[in-house]
Amino acid sequence: MKKSILLLAISLALGVAPQAFAQHGAHNPTNVAPVADVSFTLRTQIADGKLVFIGDAGTINGQVNPELRVAEGKVVQITLVNGDGALHDISVPDFGAKSDQVSGKGAATTIVFRVNKAGEFEYFCTLPGHKAAGMVGKLVVGDVKQAASTAADISQDPHAVGKTVGNRAAQNLSIDLTTHEVEGKLSDGSTYRYWTFDNKVPGPFLRIRQGDTVKVNLSNAPDSVNIHSIDFHAVTGPGGGAAVTQVAPGQSKSFTFKALNPGLYVYHCATPMVAHHISNGMYGMILVEPAGGLPKVDREFYVMQGELYTAQKHGTKGLQEFSLDKLLDEKPEHLTFNGSMDALTKTYKMEANTGETVRIFFGVGGPNLTSSFHVIGEVFDRVYNLASLTSPPLTNVQTTLVPPGGAAMVEFKVDHPGRYILVDHALSRLEKGLVGFLYVNGEDKEQVFKSETPMDPNSGH
Repeated sequence: MKKSILLLAISLALGVAPQAFAQHGAHNPTNVAPVADVSFTLRTQIADGKLVFIGDAGTINGQVNPELRVAEGKVVQITLVNGDGALHDISVPDFGAKSDQVSGKGAATTIVFRVNKAGEFEYFCTLPGHKAAGMVGKLVVGDVKQAASTAADISQDPHAVGKTVGNRAAQNLSIDLTTHEVEGKLSDGSTYRYWTFDNKVPGPFLRIRQGDTVKVNLSNAPDSVNIHSIDFHAVTGPGGGAAVTQVAPGQSKSFTFKALNPGLYVYHCATPMVAHHISNGMYGMILVEPAGGLPKVDREFYVMQGELYTAQKHGTKGLQEFSLDKLLDEKPEHLTFNGSMDALTKTYKMEANTGETVRIFFGVGGPNLTSSFHVIGEVFDRVYNLASLTSPPLTNVQTTLVPPGGAAMVEFKVDHPGRYILVDHALSRLEKGLVGFLYVNGEDKEQVFKSETPMDPNSGH
């Protein structure tokens, strides 16, 4: 009895009343477990092809990944019921709470903890890939005002690929770009101070023809703090243009180049410290099409991979601050497709129909990591390795390596409906935000895939 009372006193002093203790000595009627001030029940489920938590009672009943609101200082109990038969748990790391794992359908586990600080916090399943698959929600403690976010959406639309040059002759063209420094949305609840071309990451997809003469006009917004520039890998000339475009805030500079070599090329800011400018979002791609243009396909998408090096750990809410030490150690906290962690999963929806041919212009802004680009469930029919458009393409490729500052063009026919996942096959990076979805609609007329077993949404695919 004395031992139980001592354990209870220690638990309460720590602000925690674990269920394990509540069950300890349950045979003794004089043992009284602490009572939670607020209780929630969540059930694991599959909704719209995603793994989610569903509110199972009270005001959150039926809500997907419901927002849990409690007053500061209260003892909170969350009961997790397994509704799909897969292995799950629930964790609220900001309060040191993590449940046991449950695997059987109908099995349950409970966490109890005291919320001793106000703010917005995450609850999620800690099983690898489950948070990214949708098992994450928000715990709001105290009177947190839901102010409208002023963060800009900096993520680049993957559909913004411009018009093919077709059979036109070479022309004189002008390209206008403006550099902006802006606080943009990194993920739900977190932001970053991006440096951009035209307020998007990556910058605009530029499309020209071999033989074109192009005048580049680069302006730096008056409210910028830093000097910016541009280096086109497609340009033959000093610094790819960077040597003559070191532009101070409020100023503009120009140069002209002739597009000598067809290919898909990266461009980026090249103002010291160059890696810092690139990491902050200053990269994009320019396609120099050969005479006659590229062969026609049904769908084209623009995708670039980037890295962010922040002082705060991945998953932290609020404004993320740049970390020079992590940049120099080449240890990014966040990895993105098209600028943010939600760009190709929530913000934009890439779609195609069965029987269509998809072309992806893929590049790596970097500045440091090589990508092993892969689409789960597909094989690339053609890969224009290192974005060389004049070399014969590789055929029937599963994964293609793309170095920082490099690119590739991949093409494949989609035969079977479903959700296909874009990844870097260094798959730990998926847990830091690097994922995109391609939705294929229609029927599998060729019967390329068939199974008597229904698709298991718990697979994460």
